[in-house]
Amino acid sequence: MKLTIGERLFQVVNYTLLLVLASTMIAPLIHLLAVSFSSPIAADSKEVFLIPVEFTLATWQHILQNEVLWRAFGVTVFITVAGTFLSMLFTVLTAFPLSRKEFMLRRPVMLMMVITMIFNAPMIPFFLTVREVGLMDSIWSLIIPGLVSTFNMVIVRTFFMSIPKDIDDAARIDGCNEFRLLFQIYLQLSKPVLATISLFYAVGYWNTFKTAVLFLRNPDLWPLQMRLRAFFTSEEELAAVDLIMGDFDFNTTTLKAATIIFATIPIVIVYPYLQKYFVKGAVLGSLKE
Repeated sequence: MKLTIGERLFQVVNYTLLLVLASTMIAPLIHLLAVSFSSPIAADSKEVFLIPVEFTLATWQHILQNEVLWRAFGVTVFITVAGTFLSMLFTVLTAFPLSRKEFMLRRPVMLMMVITMIFNAPMIPFFLTVREVGLMDSIWSLIIPGLVSTFNMVIVRTFFMSIPKDIDDAARIDGCNEFRLLFQIYLQLSKPVLATISLFYAVGYWNTFKTAVLFLRNPDLWPLQMRLRAFFTSEEELAAVDLIMGDFDFNTTTLKAATIIFATIPIVIVYPYLQKYFVKGAVLGSLKE
């Protein structure tokens, strides 16, 4: 169908606006990447914008040889993978019965869960509860307390409710019980919304910081965000870098830029693989037929 002049103008304005917004979001990352590959003199003198000045790999060689940073990276990867898997499992197991009309308690249970979205747990009772159950200074304290997000569960529940009930009847005729119906049929039909919610959970776990501050005292268990905070705020670590800098082609400015990219790039790499499901899953999970 041929577009009118007004429709073409709208598309041009729309795409231009989206391009400008996308540029404002990606430009800071490109700038940090350029700084991380630049010489310390150029970085400190603010000569670097989007292209490295006096290109050097010294900063990245130092970052990639940092065992403490790699340990924190490993902790974050474990939290992200294990946390996302467990969160998705329990979210699905919660959403499925709440989407069934034959479940008599679905309304009061949903009401109680929605209340948790409105009234968050106060920090001190939350801290004391986690301490009393023995999760202090445990990596599981970063996963178990926030295992299920009510918002994500509601999206999955709504998506399940949109699946035609004729599928249930056909599955039961073939001898499916509730678990087979969920795992072999519903989950197969729910890939877009599951991919979307998985991304929500993964980004949340990757950026874990608040719970780590509250519950972790052992530096060996610190996730990447905690380690970055320590690197940026610890005068001892920064002084050590300045002390050894000497003839090296890096300094605290280039190291900060490189560590930010180091912590950001993995989740950015994962996103394109889930992007084809993202919009579809978010829209379908928000509608009910």
